[in-house]
Amino acid sequence: MSEYLSVSTLTKYIKYKFDQDPHLQSILLKGELSNFKKHSSGHLYFNVKDKNSVISAMMFKGNASKLTFDPKEGDEVLLEARVSVYERRGNYQIYVNKMEIDGIGNLYQKLEQLKEKLNKQGIFNQNHKKAIPRFPKKIAILTADTGAAIRDIHTTIDSRYPLVEKISISTLVQGINAKNDIIEKIKYADTLGVDTIILGRGGGSIEDLWNFNEEEVIRAIYECHTPIISAVGHETDFTLSDFVADMRAATPTQAAVIATPDQYELIQQIHQYRFSLTKSIKQLIEKQHKQLDYLSSYYKFKQPTLLYEQQIQRRDDLEKKLTQRLTLNIEKKRNNITVLRQHFNIRRLNDSIVQYQKMIRNNENRLINLTYNLINHNKANLKNKIEQLNQLSPTNTMLRGYSIINKDNKVITSTHDLNEQDEITLSMKDGNIDAIVKKVRCEDE
Repeated sequence: MSEYLSVSTLTKYIKYKFDQDPHLQSILLKGELSNFKKHSSGHLYFNVKDKNSVISAMMFKGNASKLTFDPKEGDEVLLEARVSVYERRGNYQIYVNKMEIDGIGNLYQKLEQLKEKLNKQGIFNQNHKKAIPRFPKKIAILTADTGAAIRDIHTTIDSRYPLVEKISISTLVQGINAKNDIIEKIKYADTLGVDTIILGRGGGSIEDLWNFNEEEVIRAIYECHTPIISAVGHETDFTLSDFVADMRAATPTQAAVIATPDQYELIQQIHQYRFSLTKSIKQLIEKQHKQLDYLSSYYKFKQPTLLYEQQIQRRDDLEKKLTQRLTLNIEKKRNNITVLRQHFNIRRLNDSIVQYQKMIRNNENRLINLTYNLINHNKANLKNKIEQLNQLSPTNTMLRGYSIINKDNKVITSTHDLNEQDEITLSMKDGNIDAIVKKVRCEDE
């Protein structure tokens, strides 16, 4: 009799075969998301399809939390997964470990994520941007040593401002080694003492320009001390280097225009300045001539003696007045000194001082004697008061055989204040006695 397998047994066997196949443990799959659902547990359930087929798929919460984008219906994705069988339904499905957006869409997503990250860190802040020198002496040009970009930059600079020194630094602008080469050349150019750095290349796809979106390149531009002009791609191309650079140029040619003044415009300005300066100088000379003519016609200049004759006389008057005032001041001071000498007799002053010192000593001795007498009097008075207090003291009374009766911490002075069975305290000279009143006898009863 033949043995029949259960559905579960067959499903387990098929699952075992799937799990043992090394080719199914890690596969790379490309497709479109459909029937996408996110469970409350955090697990993702969806289908992956192309034009002809559909595969069930799921992604556990731990792997889903590492996604760099929010999956949605219709996304073209690249998957890394393993193939197995879901025993309960008996159908095969894939368990996704990694998932990312396919192709160019993934690059644009990375670009936006990095842009947002760097913007939050202030890398693109306008406060960090440096001004481009108007009249540079040296310009470093970082681009490929062949191609239209380098030719356009050199041609434009030579036609606009041939005085500037151009330092061309051959730089890789595309390929896997371009990122590190760009960083190295930026740091090198920053040590040359140039006034401006032009970082440029021709247009291309986002993949071709991607080295100028690398975070390390962006930070190298940010940390550069020399002003940098970014001229990457065509006018419609934007890279993160454009945002971090001190100035963005739509094309390499425009970068050369931004970096240099136009010699023909400068010559025209010089001519204009020369014309204006010449005109101003002529006007000033003409004005000064008129002023000179006016002064020359002044009558005092025709007779120079008139200018100083009156001044000589005025000087003599001032000299006379000064001499008189000095003489009066000297005489006044002499009189003051004489008066002071008459009022102040030094000998008489010394005698007065000695007399006052003697009076002070006599008064001092009298004050001391009075103080001693007062103290002795107060001592004797205090002694008498103490003796009187001792005689009136309850302690002395108790020494003579008397006692003090207290009830409820109050001194009893009359039999009327006591009743039978009252608790009382008798204070004597050598201690206290607690007692109870048995009988009270008053003299008036």
